[in-house]
Amino acid sequence: MNPITQLKKKLPSPLRRLADLAYNYWWSWTPDRMSLFSTIEPTVWQNCYHNPVALLEAVSYERLSQVAENPDYLKRLQVLANHFDGYMRERSTWGRRVAPHLTPEEPVAYFCMEYGIHESLYTYCGGLGVLAGDYLKSASDLGVPMVGVGLLYHQGYVCQRLNRSGWQEDFYRDNDFEHMPLELVRDEYGQPVTVKVTVRQRTVRVQVWKAQIGRVDLYLLDANRPDNDPIDRKLTGQLYGGNRETRLAQQILLGIGGVQVLHTLEIEPSVYHINEGSSAFALLEVVRQEMEYSGSTFDEAQTWVRDRSVFTTHTPVPDGNNAFSADMMDSFFGHYWPQLELEREEFLNLGARRIGDPWEPFSLSVLALRMTRQANAVSQRHGEVSREMWQILYPDKTEEEVPIGYVTNGAHLSSWTAPLLVDLYSQHLGKNWSQLHLNTTDIWTHVELHLASQEIWQNVDAIPERELWRRHCILKERLIAYTRSQTLASRLERKEAKDDIMAVERLLDPNVLTLGFARRFSPYKRGALIFKDLQRAIRIFSNARRPIQIVFAGKARPGDDEGKRIIQRLMEWCRHPALRDRVAFIEDYDMFTAKLMVHGVDVWLNTPRRPTEACGTSGQKAAFNGVINLSIGDGWWCEGYQPGRAGKPSNGWTIGEEIDTSDQEHQDQIDADSLYTLLEREIAPLFYERDRHGIPHKWIAMMKASIRTNAPNFNSDRMVAEYVMRAYLDDLSTPLSLKTEHVA
Repeated sequence: MNPITQLKKKLPSPLRRLADLAYNYWWSWTPDRMSLFSTIEPTVWQNCYHNPVALLEAVSYERLSQVAENPDYLKRLQVLANHFDGYMRERSTWGRRVAPHLTPEEPVAYFCMEYGIHESLYTYCGGLGVLAGDYLKSASDLGVPMVGVGLLYHQGYVCQRLNRSGWQEDFYRDNDFEHMPLELVRDEYGQPVTVKVTVRQRTVRVQVWKAQIGRVDLYLLDANRPDNDPIDRKLTGQLYGGNRETRLAQQILLGIGGVQVLHTLEIEPSVYHINEGSSAFALLEVVRQEMEYSGSTFDEAQTWVRDRSVFTTHTPVPDGNNAFSADMMDSFFGHYWPQLELEREEFLNLGARRIGDPWEPFSLSVLALRMTRQANAVSQRHGEVSREMWQILYPDKTEEEVPIGYVTNGAHLSSWTAPLLVDLYSQHLGKNWSQLHLNTTDIWTHVELHLASQEIWQNVDAIPERELWRRHCILKERLIAYTRSQTLASRLERKEAKDDIMAVERLLDPNVLTLGFARRFSPYKRGALIFKDLQRAIRIFSNARRPIQIVFAGKARPGDDEGKRIIQRLMEWCRHPALRDRVAFIEDYDMFTAKLMVHGVDVWLNTPRRPTEACGTSGQKAAFNGVINLSIGDGWWCEGYQPGRAGKPSNGWTIGEEIDTSDQEHQDQIDADSLYTLLEREIAPLFYERDRHGIPHKWIAMMKASIRTNAPNFNSDRMVAEYVMRAYLDDLSTPLSLKTEHVA
């Protein structure tokens, strides 16, 4: 019996459609969203980390029976269930019309190390995973046949707890897959589907779980089986946990194991999309299978695989491009390259930047570049950086000629826009503002997504200022209430002094200009740049007429002590007598916290060192909600920023300027000075300029500009459509050709 049927048997008959919704994450981006589940039992909903399956299993039958007698609730459920049925049955989708060669039997296979679908499925760390989750959601919305392939981590990513000195202490929570929106994939005899992957001469048996993301199946591999060696059971224990050997083993499971799973399930992808280098070993396994099936040589099979494979590179930071020593590759792949009919040197050269150099590590990004027909960066600026970074692979080309294009990332608008604003957009942009609009006159020029329609988003200007501001203030108050609640819980757990616990009541003020900063804490992201000159920062934050406050959130990776020291310094400033009411840090950052922050702050702050921001999508999510970006000119903001002109307001602010220097301290000082000047002379005065009714008209004009200019250009529907047209269809007539050549 499948888990949906089992759950239905536990529910009163009027509520049984809840089981269908609980096992498909489509519910998480509907206007009703969590309220359908949270209203059943709010405390249980919170305690089970917003997991709808765990909620329905934990709530008493008596309480469920009470809900089943509520006619208003049943009407809501029926409306949502009908919407769900129509969504799942829809056949005339954008994807089917534009890319008919992509079918459920021959879909796009999207490989990624992490997926940020929802906070209840803890298979994500940060931006890469959330981007992958948004990608699958938009593929579902557009009807692009796709399957996702990843790993299912028994303990997910690290959880964060700060001790009394402000130091991040790492811990993990076990996931109970049997009580999550997951289904163990079984064969016709009811046995779990498994594949065998060789890891260091040991056979690791991997089982498969399926998560339903609208119309898209996400297959997650799990090595935690009793018939595996105890060491191997831990291979899917933690995302980015363990040492380098664990990391390499995980990438083997993802790439080689993932391809084997698709083969076992009789899924024959039309396109293999390698999203970041961690899954690049998938390309080798497809080659091996093709050689075995057709009797072709390695070169012949490699050509066949390259013609149906694309690669997205996600980071210009060297640590983000996985590379392993020749000794490690010998240990893990000594049995494998003979199956490819390759000699050791030939195999190692596949991942070597400098062919023939015995000290050259094996880079998965290089492997992916060599074995895919198209490669792209994730923003225009990142494309420039990537071409410079990888020019060494193309010695006969200039930097501008290096065949790495770009498709700028986007965020899933329906997931990241606050329901309060979704309702407002429905009133003024039209009830179907978020649905697909398709003209078929020309396959590229006139294939237009409703979300990407500039004309529709011009209607943002018609939203009454007072109503937009009122709803923004409600979202801001919600964020502040949540921040106080989380801060109080953390201080109580640390058994802090009574005065510090009582001070939470004064933490943050809904009437004060509020900045938000949330991301992984790593030195290059410069999370503490705003406090570089502490005395000047104090003057700005404690200004009697125009005060400012800030909410921080984010984690450092387990082994990143420097990142942890940045958080520790922030916690010191949270306790500073002049800042304690104006600076807050929310512990254990997750997708739920992220949503409240991009919904509720006034300004989104982003301060990475140039050019380390490949794209960054948090500012895009903030813009969907009328939050204004204050960012370094890097990543997506190079494309998104529009200065004010011809009577039209700017849509945000750019911090500092890029100078020709290797002196990071000097660059940091320039950027910090620029940040302070913007806050003092432009941002705070504009925010506090009000009419007699307290409405900041010029500020609201910038909010509308933020929405109007960013929502149509930086949503994930536009992103997925670009990949379909430019990469999956290999249409060389499109404006940006991502076509690459075989790398020497």
